[in-house]
Amino acid sequence: MMNIDRILLDLEKRNPGEKEFMQAVREVLESIEDVYNENQHFEALNIIERLVEPDRVLSFKVPWTDDEGKIHVNRGYRVQFNNAIGPYKGGLRFHPSLNLSILKFLAFEQVFKNSLTSLPMGGAKGGSDFDPKGKSSAEIMRFCQSFMLELWKLIGPDMDVPAGDIGVGMKEIGYLYGMYKKLSGNHNGVLTGKGINWGGSAIRPEATGYGVVYFITEMLRMRGDSIEGKRIAISGFGNVAWGVAKKATELGAKIITISGPDGYIYDSQGVSGDKIDYMLELRISNDDIVKPYSYEFTEVEYNPNKKPWEEPCDIAIPCAIQNEMDEADAERLIKNGCSYVCEAANMPCTRGAIDLFRKSGIIFAPSKAVNAGGVSASGLEMSQNAMKYSWTPEEVDKKLHQIMKNIHSTCVKYGTQTDGSVDYVKGANIAGFLKVANAMVDQGVI
Repeated sequence: MMNIDRILLDLEKRNPGEKEFMQAVREVLESIEDVYNENQHFEALNIIERLVEPDRVLSFKVPWTDDEGKIHVNRGYRVQFNNAIGPYKGGLRFHPSLNLSILKFLAFEQVFKNSLTSLPMGGAKGGSDFDPKGKSSAEIMRFCQSFMLELWKLIGPDMDVPAGDIGVGMKEIGYLYGMYKKLSGNHNGVLTGKGINWGGSAIRPEATGYGVVYFITEMLRMRGDSIEGKRIAISGFGNVAWGVAKKATELGAKIITISGPDGYIYDSQGVSGDKIDYMLELRISNDDIVKPYSYEFTEVEYNPNKKPWEEPCDIAIPCAIQNEMDEADAERLIKNGCSYVCEAANMPCTRGAIDLFRKSGIIFAPSKAVNAGGVSASGLEMSQNAMKYSWTPEEVDKKLHQIMKNIHSTCVKYGTQTDGSVDYVKGANIAGFLKVANAMVDQGVI
């Protein structure tokens, strides 16, 4: 029988201070406890203890030279967590707050997210505490080239396929891939998120946001509802928020907020048209992110140093970063009549916030299901690279839409409760776990 407290206590002793990682593990263990106990062979083969320990954690120094000739040293990482169902797959994040706890939680989550897609991909994550903001293109290029001098030894199209994440967009992927190609002598699908003219896939930048909206439309359809006319509050300003805004607006919803570290924008008319295109340009700012938006579009309301969750909405979609939505935010959403909260970022809601959503009757869906569209599109890019072929945007979008519909159906299958309600957290975790655990059983103790 699974003893969650003992497992977590032992894990915390081995990973002191890694709160994000412990948070992610606890959520999964609490969701799968019953199904784990019903399958005694999992206990006999010690699946849980094996599953919560990464296959390997790699750390390396990354020296680079700025435009003034000064040498800097950052730390690079790659956490290869589990490859039971396919080669390691997960993004690279460049952000000054990055540490091993964050990377291990992201890699652990990636294992189950990738499992849900039904594509053959294991889970990994990597990156550096390097901050690309305020750096010239030449400085970013030199950093990426130095980073790849170590990373290239650890990756390959059938071994580990990194992608982008926060701070790593198409420009950084280009510099990383150019160095990989130089070092390895190979032109293959070892990185995803590549430029469309050198191996990338159509609609990859939008895919995470599109996938979020496709999942939400399935949630609503199941309840006899539609996204048309819904007021949606989102956080963030990058590719995920941009993709959500594009697709939700296209389907008739109204995006009423976007946000950055400096505050949020409320737009009663809806973020659409030129406003959506301008969202991507906001990321070039070193300090203020959203404030320039209020200068460009004077009819909007700028709320400095606040979060968008105080605005009345039908659907809330946090798109920024882990644990951005806490209990106080949850209480505001409940008070203002929000009906759905769907995680588009990785674990953006605290445990306390999720508990409040469940108690209040708000329908909550976790990131490992909702934001799986990005890695699904990356998996489709891997397939195209392997075939030396490319699909049209319409073909990729159709495949992505079907994957997200299937993920929703899987969550419903494993998450439906005795009263007929759906626990999407439980459904996503059980479905993701069973595929990985059974693969581990089939492959023996390795």
